[in-house]
Amino acid sequence: MDPRPARPLRGIALKLVSVLIFIVMQALIKATSAHVPGGQAVFFRSFFAIPVIVVWLLWRKELSTGLRTADPFGHFWRGLLGTVSMGLGFSALGYLPLPEVTAIGYAAPLLTVVFAAMFLGEEVRAFRITAVALGLVGVLIVLSPRLSLLTEGAASYREAFGAALVLGGAVFAALAQVFVRKLVMAEKTPTIVFWFSVTATVLSLTTIPFGWVWPAPREAALLIGAGLLGGVGQVLLTSSYREADASVIAPFDYASMLFALAIGWFVFAELPTATMLAGAALVVLAGCLIIWRERQLGLKRARQRKSMTPNG
Repeated sequence: MDPRPARPLRGIALKLVSVLIFIVMQALIKATSAHVPGGQAVFFRSFFAIPVIVVWLLWRKELSTGLRTADPFGHFWRGLLGTVSMGLGFSALGYLPLPEVTAIGYAAPLLTVVFAAMFLGEEVRAFRITAVALGLVGVLIVLSPRLSLLTEGAASYREAFGAALVLGGAVFAALAQVFVRKLVMAEKTPTIVFWFSVTATVLSLTTIPFGWVWPAPREAALLIGAGLLGGVGQVLLTSSYREADASVIAPFDYASMLFALAIGWFVFAELPTATMLAGAALVVLAGCLIIWRERQLGLKRARQRKSMTPNG
């Protein structure tokens, strides 16, 4: 199997769809965050993702072979990092508005670019670095009113704690994405997705002593729905990393800002400020630049292949 990515635009499309699904999933979890602990939310998200994955394997006729793995320790470490990231992120939803959790989480794509270059040897050129940096500037603009602790109206300790949870989750998310990129070199996508859900389900049970609750019927329905959506999103996310370098895929986490703003506004009455909209505009611009650049490179490669053919 050729480990090098071949269809970056397909990978980008898969990532964008997965981003939308994960934002909806987070909104469902946020709706329960006042009563349900983050570790318990991780359990529902992971356990109820497993049926989705099993159905997907049955549809692909890979149930008998798709769950075999040659790297159980790789799956464990990927699962551990991803579980910690989810737990921190879900907990933060109870402290901050959805758009702000999303915005702080944008540290993960930048860290993924750095980690991919450090640990995977992926080539990251100046244009891509510049676009990612532009997106990060937009994130900082969005966050500035909340995190300016030395100015009047600064974030409360509660909000600062929530921001710290998201930042920690971003570090673990970036590391988990690097492990995904390594795993897809040798493991099948169904195997990666399935064992992540199993690992996260088991690890989430270790948080029971920290205070699980009996969810109300509405909360249970929302959590189960989040788990089902998580399964679909995880399949698409993992598949996207088969199609492009992590440093190409990572910046498209920024598209979730638009989804988070819309859901935060219409569902949770979290009205965006002018500062947030300005920062979001820079984030969207950065994503568009990446798409444009990747399209141009794709056209260039196509012309080169055509010129090398006997009839070219």
